[in-house]
Amino acid sequence: MGSSRLLGTAARRARRGAAALAVWGALGAGVLVPAAPAQAAPRCASAGAGGPVQVAYVPDWVESIAVDGRGRMFATAYFSGRVYRIDAPGAAPVALTGNVGANGGIVVRADGRLLVGTGNDLAHSLTGDVLPVSELLEVDPETGAVSVYASGLGGIDGVALAPDGTVYTTTLGGTGIGRVTPDGRVDPLWARVPLPNGIAVSPDGAEVYVVQTTLSPGVYRIPVGDPGHPRRWVSTAGTDALALPDGLTLDGLGRPLIATHAAGEVWRVEDGAVCAVASGPALRLSTQIVYGRGGDGFAAGRLYRAGVDGRIYEVPVGG
Repeated sequence: MGSSRLLGTAARRARRGAAALAVWGALGAGVLVPAAPAQAAPRCASAGAGGPVQVAYVPDWVESIAVDGRGRMFATAYFSGRVYRIDAPGAAPVALTGNVGANGGIVVRADGRLLVGTGNDLAHSLTGDVLPVSELLEVDPETGAVSVYASGLGGIDGVALAPDGTVYTTTLGGTGIGRVTPDGRVDPLWARVPLPNGIAVSPDGAEVYVVQTTLSPGVYRIPVGDPGHPRRWVSTAGTDALALPDGLTLDGLGRPLIATHAAGEVWRVEDGAVCAVASGPALRLSTQIVYGRGGDGFAAGRLYRAGVDGRIYEVPVGG
């Protein structure tokens, strides 16, 4: 390829990147403007000591990460649409796929295969409630082979896996919480939460937790047996309402941990409110947090953060 074509391709990618950042910045009410750390959520009593340590780097906006039972990390890359595998802290990322549109959430099934969301862009997000055409992909973690696991969902941002194998998804620019049952039934509007983002399922599978990122940020609990009545669990106030909570995971006690996009903090939900278990400039523009698994690699008991900067950090968060 000639230098002029290379420069042209680079310029187009830069323009697409700038446009996507601008669009999502507008949708997120200033998503790329970090909140002042001096006006942060109160510190948790059992917060972690020390700062984040970089353990990996992916050359892209990392939208979501997950870890399998062997301690390997998998990441979705927003701009390139690829799925990456990182075999251990310090290892170079390996592109498992080409551009398959893998710009949404990612989870690891019990059989080790990956489920990856697509359509996490402005067009699919804003139309996802009325025109659900996005796909949930199944990816082989060894070969990178890709197949369609489910289709007919709103633009997929967050993805969560229940103990029984049911999959739940969010559409950031809409209201729809999607649901895919193990036998393949798809319901793109199983429940509704305003501007949903991060998502997780309670350890017993009885409730789905969903982060609302903007307008009135907080956390909802959706009873699996009564999805028509989501219950607002946590509301933010003051400057916390500008923190742009994003990715969601659960700790070993089933407590939600939330990555904040603008505040540079990791929150934990305690007694119906949030407190900060970790903070600092390195945690700004975070997109997802996840605990490791297994005894090697990205190991159990350790929390990892991904973000727009492509950097993966291990984050000490205390007990």
